[in-house]
Amino acid sequence: MTLKIKKISDKIGTEIPAPFFATAGSAAMDLHACMEAAVTIPPGKSAAIPSGIAIALPSPDYVALVFARSGLAVKHGICLSNGVGVIDSDYRGEILVGLVNLSDREYTLRPGDRVAQLMVVPVCRPGLSFVSDLDDTERGAGGFGSTGR
Repeated sequence: MTLKIKKISDKIGTEIPAPFFATAGSAAMDLHACMEAAVTIPPGKSAAIPSGIAIALPSPDYVALVFARSGLAVKHGICLSNGVGVIDSDYRGEILVGLVNLSDREYTLRPGDRVAQLMVVPVCRPGLSFVSDLDDTERGAGGFGSTGR
């Protein structure tokens, strides 16, 4: 498949890197902060960071998912404010990355910093069937922690 990318900002590909796969084995592309100036996120606060791009997925058979960068999360406590961003196949606006600072220190993002990862995956849209009972399994309705530590 081919992912169509629209530059929302003229800085994409010059001052701000276009999305790219960092290695041959990368499952997701890096998204970069496309801003005029640095943005500081205080502890416990969030910010919407523009990516400078919009995309067109080829059909409802695909979704683009925005994931946190593990280095930002583990080293600095900077995570996605919504866990995982979902970009539906019919969305054509700019991709904004919602970040939250879970650390006890402010964190400053500079223009061009890698802020998230973008992955395109197939979608299965099942038909729905309401039933009075579900098949039995060994686990059953056991929830959090029910399979052990």
